[in-house]
Amino acid sequence: MNRLRRPSWIPIDPYIVLLLGTVGLAALLPARGTAADVASGASTAAIALLFFLYGARLSTREALDGLRHWRLHVTVLACTFVLFPVFGLAARALVPVLLTQPLYQGLLFLTLVPSTIQSSIAFTSIARGNVPAAICAGSFSSLIGIVVTPLLAAGLLGNSGGGFSADSLVKIVLQLLVPFLAGQLLRRWIGGFVARHKEVLGLVDRGSILLVVYAAFSEGMIQGIWHQVSPARLGALLVVEAALLAAMLLLTWYGGRALGFGRADRIAIQFAGSKKSLASGLPMAGVLFGAHASLAVLPLMLFHQMQLMVCAVIARRRARDPEQVPGVVAGSAAHVVEGQPQDRVLR
Repeated sequence: MNRLRRPSWIPIDPYIVLLLGTVGLAALLPARGTAADVASGASTAAIALLFFLYGARLSTREALDGLRHWRLHVTVLACTFVLFPVFGLAARALVPVLLTQPLYQGLLFLTLVPSTIQSSIAFTSIARGNVPAAICAGSFSSLIGIVVTPLLAAGLLGNSGGGFSADSLVKIVLQLLVPFLAGQLLRRWIGGFVARHKEVLGLVDRGSILLVVYAAFSEGMIQGIWHQVSPARLGALLVVEAALLAAMLLLTWYGGRALGFGRADRIAIQFAGSKKSLASGLPMAGVLFGAHASLAVLPLMLFHQMQLMVCAVIARRRARDPEQVPGVVAGSAAHVVEGQPQDRVLR
């Protein structure tokens, strides 16, 4: 695993290169027929395994203790499921000048997706923030998002998103929530094993997302999505997403200060409240958008890569900030992410 760690002077995470390579592989060798069915089934199973491991990793005691810090979690949830969608709705004014309608729908879907878990923890740890709070905030966001994201998609995207129904919500719950709860129930017996093999199980995290990306973009190639997106539109989308990320990073940081949060909590709020989860978003898009999922998740994939690169820089600058005094929080961070490389982000 240490061989996968990049030198500090390389600005791009190797995992981003793997994601781009997976898209390229799907473009050259898309899965068709039986192979497509196998890829789809494998990606579904991989995501279920991923959320099972999330459940096995999260200590029930930590989750209950995290509820005491309810103001922080409400703030993160408000950023994730209120502020982000507001910006998404405002972006409607950019159609058709900058964005096409399908790209706008993907951008709006991006704003409805839950926050990340692993990258929120890693960045908060690097910046010496409140890591236990980041763990709970990311976990709560992912769990609540299993229900909230489809409901928001139903209200804001309507039938343009490929159709929302009670059946689609059931599929999402079965794929994400049920495995998570199973992991929680079995944590008593497998929690120790999972804790001892964090490095190896991290490959499951990355591999599952790569599988889903390959399956989604294989279907997209067969549907001809790249003929629907010109380089100019793609560039405009990147500019819009850069503005969206900058706005959320500023609002979470200075908004946290206005609400009276301490520095360690503001770090957790910034990193948990400004990012979107590819692991949650991809399977949800597959259920909600069906055959059009590949184009719908394109904005999410681009935003995912952008947030990793930008937040990695911010986290390292926060760690060098003279205002930051290592203490109890730093110690807690070392305890919570023990055994995890702090300069590598999984999602």
